[in-house]
Amino acid sequence: MELNFNEEDRYFSAKKKVEKIKGFYGNLASFIGVNIVLLVINLLTSPEYLWFYWPLMWWGLGVLFHGLKVFDVLPVLGKDWEEKKIKELMEKEKNNNKEKWQ
Repeated sequence: MELNFNEEDRYFSAKKKVEKIKGFYGNLASFIGVNIVLLVINLLTSPEYLWFYWPLMWWGLGVLFHGLKVFDVLPVLGKDWEEKKIKELMEKEKNNNKEKWQ
């Protein structure tokens, strides 16, 4: 029975990961499409002043961090870090409660 439960857990975990990857690719596609449109608007309306790179730069930074999180490149943003931090905070709270009653 436990084998099926673990298999089901792995399935839902993988499904969740695929949804996150899909979300990242959607964000990336929007980033590329919108920034191409902004580049064209900028070049047609005021080619002497290039402003399109500002949203490109800041949104690009957001897309970069989104990708790093989704593909587990930064451990601070990953699920393992979250779990460790939750356990650490729970243990700290438990120790604080013990000290209050003694």
